[in-house]
Amino acid sequence: MFILVAAIKTGSPLQLWTTLSQVLLLELVLVLLVEVVVVVVVVVVVVVVVVVVVVVVVVVILVVVVVVVVVVVVVVVAPAVAVIQKTRSETSLLKLSLVVVVVVVVVVVVAVVILLVVVVVVVVVVVVAPAVAVIVTVVVVVLIVVVVVVVIVAVVVVVIVAVVVLVVAVVLVVVLLVVVVVVVAAVGAVS
Repeated sequence: MFILVAAIKTGSPLQLWTTLSQVLLLELVLVLLVEVVVVVVVVVVVVVVVVVVVVVVVVVILVVVVVVVVVVVVVVVAPAVAVIQKTRSETSLLKLSLVVVVVVVVVVVVAVVILLVVVVVVVVVVVVAPAVAVIVTVVVVVLIVVVVVVVIVAVVVVVIVAVVVLVVAVVLVVVLLVVVVVVVAAVGAVS
């Protein structure tokens, strides 16, 4: 600014134009540096948030799987085995087997629905909302492209996690059904 004022006082058009060009170039460089810093900060923050979200979702999946297994074993399989040992009836055995299968399926479906709701909420609150806010606030083409790419990657990661949740749920259903069938068959054979 001082250089620009001095050039204006000298009254030389060439000096004024040269100084103005230097000032504009300096401002352009500063703006680009600020944009680069903002882009880097946004990318780092989004990547950290995505990693934290993935870790939290994986931990929630593991906890839900453990809880479902414990609940099924304690609440369903153990009482069913006890009742089968007392009744020792084929009709009761069949009914209890059906009840156990239905309860296992219901528990797993509820767990999957809860996990999917958690994943959707995390995507909307943690990934989409900040990205939209950044896009609306900072109207810079480069920044918009970078944020959109990062959001797409984050959404893809969360979708992959959701697919993993579904696969884990299906595997859990199969394993629990096999356990129930084996336990019921063993109890029936013993009785």
